[in-house]
Amino acid sequence: MDTVLELRQVTQVYVNDSRATLAVEDLSFAVKRGEFISLVGPSGCGKTTVLSMLAGLLKPTRGEVIVGGERVLSPSPRIGYMLQQDYLFPWRTILDNVLIGLELSGRKTEQSIAFTRSLLHELGLGAFEKRMPHELSGGMRQRAALVRTLAMEPDVLLLDEPFSALDMAIKLQLEDLVQATLRKRGKTAVLVTHDLAEAAAMSDRIIVLARNPGRYFSSFRIPEAMSSALPTEARRMSGFQPIFDRIWEALEISGGKEA
Repeated sequence: MDTVLELRQVTQVYVNDSRATLAVEDLSFAVKRGEFISLVGPSGCGKTTVLSMLAGLLKPTRGEVIVGGERVLSPSPRIGYMLQQDYLFPWRTILDNVLIGLELSGRKTEQSIAFTRSLLHELGLGAFEKRMPHELSGGMRQRAALVRTLAMEPDVLLLDEPFSALDMAIKLQLEDLVQATLRKRGKTAVLVTHDLAEAAAMSDRIIVLARNPGRYFSSFRIPEAMSSALPTEARRMSGFQPIFDRIWEALEISGGKEA
């Protein structure tokens, strides 16, 4: 697999009127095409800052973010961003909501509409195109948010705790659905999560960050038998708990347990 995303010695400093804060220091890692990685670490280690830099929403103070061989200087349709909140417009139908990115980028065509509608059907929302957001459950709304992101056909998906507001049963269902959908389409993904079990179940590789400032601490390669399984299946495998325990131990050493 070739490298599709790379951070090269990235440092981020936040400056206000009274002080400068070093949020991330000299962070480097690369992600292969089709790879699913998770970023974990104690609160304050800069996970969301890293996602903002990957998305082109925040320019590194030093270093480079590279996607597809090109330096990221601003938001790009090559990078999709899925958040904890679905941010569906309450006055638009589900179909109109998932087409919003194509509209804003001038890419709404008959072909792109057909592709988006096929995604809705694939994710079980084909019968809900004309429904309003308030008529859908939280899990269905998050599926709609995923369709909206995939409709732009990005090379890389950034997932910022997209399941954390859902109850456990829906969360587990969505973990399976999202991972299966991304793998089917060969998408590269970076997940930020506080849930170590989620990271271990969904990822090919986990990167642990230390804090004060945020920096690389360690990484774990998930065994192929586990990473190729659906998350609900991976959680039941005999090797799952030992992997979880190793990540937990690294997290404790790196600066604190997750909430």
